[in-house]
Amino acid sequence: MSRPCAVVARRLRIGVAVGMWVAAGAGCGYRLTPRGDGLPAGVTSLCAPVFINETAEPTLEVVFTRFLRQELIRVGRLGSAESCDARVEGTVSWVANTPTTVVGKTSSPGFFFRVSARARIRVVKDGQVLKQTEVAGTEDYLLGSGDILEAEANRQVALERLAEVLMRDGYDRLAGAW
Repeated sequence: MSRPCAVVARRLRIGVAVGMWVAAGAGCGYRLTPRGDGLPAGVTSLCAPVFINETAEPTLEVVFTRFLRQELIRVGRLGSAESCDARVEGTVSWVANTPTTVVGKTSSPGFFFRVSARARIRVVKDGQVLKQTEVAGTEDYLLGSGDILEAEANRQVALERLAEVLMRDGYDRLAGAW
């Protein structure tokens, strides 16, 4: 004679196991391979020359280059000039600032600004483009107390946060199956 509770418990366990298996197979963001395995064949180390800056923002190319190199170091792909299999070339193509409102804040809308940027990144080997992508994003920042130096400092920090996120996303796109 079977117990109804045991049957229900067994079915529940089987259902949970099947559900977890389906969720894992659906691509919920977890990887079963190391980062960077999606780079083109024969590319194991990358050089990252200074980006091209097509904007009116001075030294923005240095910020984007620094964060791309930092990402390459983090994943173990940055090579020296002699040992590079390919180059990662980048262009900062657009940057803008706009006033915005931040949902959930009680301050007046004029105290918040949003910085937006767009960059193109490509892997080049022997003059041939192997992979390329474009990343864009926004970052909100507090304008400050009215002091122009404080506002500019907040803007620069927001640009750096945005560059870091965009370069991480850009490398993931180049090295993944996007």
